[in-house]
Parts: sequence; C-alpha cells; structure tokens
Amino acid sequence: MKFWGKLIKNNKCINDITVSVDDSGLTRTKKVFSALEQICIELDLSAPIWLDKNISDFTRSSRTRFYGDSFIESIEFDFFEFIVIEED
Repeated sequence: MKFWGKLIKNNKCINDITVSVDDSGLTRTKKVFSALEQICIELDLSAPIWLDKNISDFTRSSRTRFYGDSFIESIEFDFFEFIVIEED
C-alpha cells in the first residue's frame, strides 16, 4: 500500500511525503497506522489523535484531514492530510 501525507497552510502544500508499506502479513489497519507513524516521523510531527470524524472520513474515502484539535502540541500549519494512494 502507498500513502501520502501532506501539510497544508494557506491552501498550499508546505511539505509532503509518500511511504509504502509492503508487509503482506499485516492487516489493512496495521498498515495504515504503520504508514501514519512513518510519515509523522519524517515530517517531525506528533502522532495525531483519531477523532470520530477522522475515522468516518477515512472509512468512507480512504483519506482524512487532521486539524489542530487532533494534535497535543500546537501546529504550524492549517491541517495534515493523510491519503491512501494505492491499495494492495
């Protein structure tokens, strides 16, 4: 699976990264959390909290946006978008 994480500020992408998770022994959920962790490390972010809205959006469309209320620390961007760009 391939994932794309991007930081958006003032409607512009200020940083982004794609990661692949190729371990076929993992469930889809574990692949999602593994990719999110990798992206957060690369972008130097704390891991966001999955709110009900994030879970609903991700379940429906394989993408979600994490706003300031999903982070414990204050953020320097408007939102973090997390997207599945390729399924196994």
